[in-house]
Amino acid sequence: MDHAANPEESAPAGADAAGAGADEHLVQEVERIAVALGRMFPGLCEVVLHDLRDPQHAIRAIENNLSGRQVGDSATELGLARIADPQYPSVIQNYPNQFPDGRPAKSTSIGVKNAAGEYIAALCLNLDVSVLSPVTLALSNLVATDTEHRDQPLETLRNRNARELRQAVEALSAERAGTPRSLSREDKKALVRQLHRDGYFDSRDAAQTIADLLGVSRATVYNYTK
Repeated sequence: MDHAANPEESAPAGADAAGAGADEHLVQEVERIAVALGRMFPGLCEVVLHDLRDPQHAIRAIENNLSGRQVGDSATELGLARIADPQYPSVIQNYPNQFPDGRPAKSTSIGVKNAAGEYIAALCLNLDVSVLSPVTLALSNLVATDTEHRDQPLETLRNRNARELRQAVEALSAERAGTPRSLSREDKKALVRQLHRDGYFDSRDAAQTIADLLGVSRATVYNYTK
């Protein structure tokens, strides 16, 4: 007479199958993310999904192929390290790398664990920084300013209104441990010259405003600038 199968004996096989199915579903979801990321940065960032369950044929998807690798190629050193050690860092971000042809790259590797805490996949992004270097250089040259005229009073592109001027006078006075009217003649002269260098005299009424704040005449303010 046949005996019914022991549920406890059949459970492990069923659990393994369920676990494998859950792992595959997770990898498929990450694959969708890899494809979407790659299509967002065409020609600039290579996005690779490694299936660490099969290290000999780990590359499952590759978008913007900049490294010349193919689907089915083996895992990288990072992938093998994660397979060997579940405690290996899950995210390695912005590390220097290099494509086979020598182009510099900036890479990020994100490990993906299953419910059991095992690495089953890795999502890797490899940014081709050689494309950005000329742009970076051009922008640096564009925003650079000359130092030749740094000691000379130059124009300002903003309006020096009375409120801003008053704040500047009070701040410079506080640096000299006093109020605008309590400063010595030499300190007032130094303050006025600082304001002149900083472009505060571009405003039409600046001299009179400064004179009122310091308690001196407008003519005195102009004399201080000489």
